[in-house]
Amino acid sequence: MTETLQLRRIRRALISVSDKTGIVDFARELTHLDVEIISTGGTAKTLRDAGINVRDISEVTGFPEMMDGRVKTLHPRVHGGLLAIRDNPDHVAAMQQHGIEPIDLVVVNLYPFAQTISRAGVTREEAIEQIDIGGPAMIRSAAKNARDVAVVVQPEQYEQVLDELKENDGALSTLTRNRLAAEAFEHTANYDSMVSAYLTGESSRISLTLARIASLRYGENPHQTAALYRTKEGGIANAAILSGKEMSFNNYVDADAAWLLVSDFDQTACAIIKHTNPAGVALGETVVEAYQRALATDPVSAFGGIVAFNRAVNAAAAQEVTKIFTEVIIAPDYDAPALDLLQSKKNLRVIRMNSSERSEELEYRQISGGMLVQSKDVHQLREEDLKTVSTRKPTAEELRALLFAWVVCKHTKSNAIVYARDGQTVGVGAGQMSRVDSVKIGAMRAQLPVEGSVLASDAFFPFRDGIDEAAKHGITAVIQPGGSVRDEEVIAAANEHGLAMVFTGVRHFKH
Repeated sequence: MTETLQLRRIRRALISVSDKTGIVDFARELTHLDVEIISTGGTAKTLRDAGINVRDISEVTGFPEMMDGRVKTLHPRVHGGLLAIRDNPDHVAAMQQHGIEPIDLVVVNLYPFAQTISRAGVTREEAIEQIDIGGPAMIRSAAKNARDVAVVVQPEQYEQVLDELKENDGALSTLTRNRLAAEAFEHTANYDSMVSAYLTGESSRISLTLARIASLRYGENPHQTAALYRTKEGGIANAAILSGKEMSFNNYVDADAAWLLVSDFDQTACAIIKHTNPAGVALGETVVEAYQRALATDPVSAFGGIVAFNRAVNAAAAQEVTKIFTEVIIAPDYDAPALDLLQSKKNLRVIRMNSSERSEELEYRQISGGMLVQSKDVHQLREEDLKTVSTRKPTAEELRALLFAWVVCKHTKSNAIVYARDGQTVGVGAGQMSRVDSVKIGAMRAQLPVEGSVLASDAFFPFRDGIDEAAKHGITAVIQPGGSVRDEEVIAAANEHGLAMVFTGVRHFKH
């Protein structure tokens, strides 16, 4: 038998978990395999209440759990039982001399430090009490001695471990123990990094835990290799792919952009995305109306696009979406007729999101030799935040259109210009080196009448030429951050053309 397949029988397990998901069933199955259970505090009570025979840790150590549970497993009879090399005569002799029993399996997950510090108003003392000491110590001892001991740190690992134990008459292979040990050290490293960041009050060191989900056919281009990794629960990476071809690297990037855009609206919304930029965005009384209005912005660019809804999709909307070639459709849910229709299109990837899922609080971008980290742009503009700087105030209809256009602009590559009416994009100018060029391109590409629409700019106008150009196309109002040294000239241009102009005081660059 090769070293990687060498089996070790599990006869005694130490279980001490904060997250008790699935632990009763796991422990019960262990007892069916004649594994003795040692446990601590609340875990022991949970198992006993479920009728599982448990040996208290105090019986092993000869000491009671003390100091509010701070000291219970930090003892030679625990760590000796974990660290002893079973076929080392000196180790075996030391165990016999000091009454140390071998422990073959450790099942530990750590105090909920992350959940504690995320609560509003949590005190430093409360946070400190959720720094686990005994748990990481046991995990590390067991993982170091993976040659003889298995360590399980996540409920998601229970099923696979049990399957192998049942298949091998209560034994685990070296290959499995080594894999579990690697995952355990990754787990404690991430935990320690989180505690360190909290105690220092700054992100002086960031640890990212990346779990490989899938290999992708290729990256942005066929000559690039790629894979999908998970950093946390939720988000596009963990969405349910209900049907269609395998998602590509570019599909994931565009799908994320589409979902984040529609998630910024409280009303029923649809976004059609191409190369991370909106080809069309609209609100509607129904999902089908939202889609039809979004499509009207640019029906040509919608071909091969990504379509996202922030409401469940019905058959009427599904029928409209399938009239043209669409790469991906994303929604919180689908009714049965809609799903039947969408799944009949073999090339259409159908994704179901959880509408309550929130994206990460930080964004990471790799550069040569390092990583840029920033907080997410989650700013939500309110009508009362706007400052009217023009002589004419915007009408109520213009205000609704301006606020809508501002949300779309936030999700458009800079330099970004968005022409819109109330709840519907008219034209989009994205990713240009010159802001006035974005103004020109947005109007040039518009399929709907630009006259009577409003304009949003993700950053200030450095010169009045952008306003003069937009006025040629008949816009009536402008929303922009303001803050240029030439703001007065830009405001004067708006007044000359009879435009209403509001400042947000917030910029939305998206590079």
